[in-house]
Amino acid sequence: MKHPYTPLVSIVIAFLNEEKFLGEAIASVLQQRYTHWELLLVDDGSTDRSSGIARQHAAENPGKIHYLEHEGHANKGLSASRNRGIAQAGGTLVAFLDADDVWLPEKLSCQVRIFEQHPSLGMVAEASTYWYSWEDPAKKDITIAVGAPPEQVYHPSQLMGYLYPLGSGAAPCPSGLMLTKEAILQVGGFEESFTKQFQLYEDQAFLNKVYLQASTYISSASSNLYRQRAGSIVQQVHQDGQYHAVRQHFLEWFSSYLQQHQVQNSATHKLLKQALKPYHHPGLFYFTSTLPGTLKRALRKLKKKAAAYA
Repeated sequence: MKHPYTPLVSIVIAFLNEEKFLGEAIASVLQQRYTHWELLLVDDGSTDRSSGIARQHAAENPGKIHYLEHEGHANKGLSASRNRGIAQAGGTLVAFLDADDVWLPEKLSCQVRIFEQHPSLGMVAEASTYWYSWEDPAKKDITIAVGAPPEQVYHPSQLMGYLYPLGSGAAPCPSGLMLTKEAILQVGGFEESFTKQFQLYEDQAFLNKVYLQASTYISSASSNLYRQRAGSIVQQVHQDGQYHAVRQHFLEWFSSYLQQHQVQNSATHKLLKQALKPYHHPGLFYFTSTLPGTLKRALRKLKKKAAAYA
């Protein structure tokens, strides 16, 4: 009889002033059908009740749930907090859950099974359900698939052309990921320089490093609820008109990363060059990319109007 594949999964929840949602996130971990896990609650210097909530859960579940914080209860940012949890993780597999998101009960068991079926994987990424109904039951939740053909393994660098920010397909959300700790350490964890408005790209910086170096399985399952709410970093950056400045910062960082690590993949360099064109050569980009599309749309409108009067 085959023994079940039951590796320890270390779950990292980094949080900052999430008293409203943290308890619900923790509850969704406690309700997992797969039970061989540890939960690392990393406090990024909270000043509300969320520190107490995390400490209480750790006290009630000794050896299973652990409370962590930075020295002096400092605020160091999401990437540094995730890295703090990773450093403490005892599992061979690591999963991330954002403090305001929720997992469905089968999340861990489904992804552990994929690792069992594909032992050489570095990461499993699944779809995410954009969760609007938590606040207004009349609103419809929308499941967004990862933007690459699902139920298959992608070898290093293959996903670069499929997924945002160099490709056009939707990137996975952090709450939909599971990785080997070995793969995380191999790429150096999360980039701690991506703070403040640049935090918009902290997960993309990490994911692009993983895409380059690890094999990834794209799953069509969606066992995570990605809470949509006002005041998110995405909303703030767009409202402040900083999106393109933040995007350029990421692209320039990634260009330096490729040079520093002597990445020779020509397809990736070509994608990056194209992504940087609007910032390095704005005039050329406008005449070769933006203007033709604008003219085509205007021409289609004129044809529709002409057909209506015909």
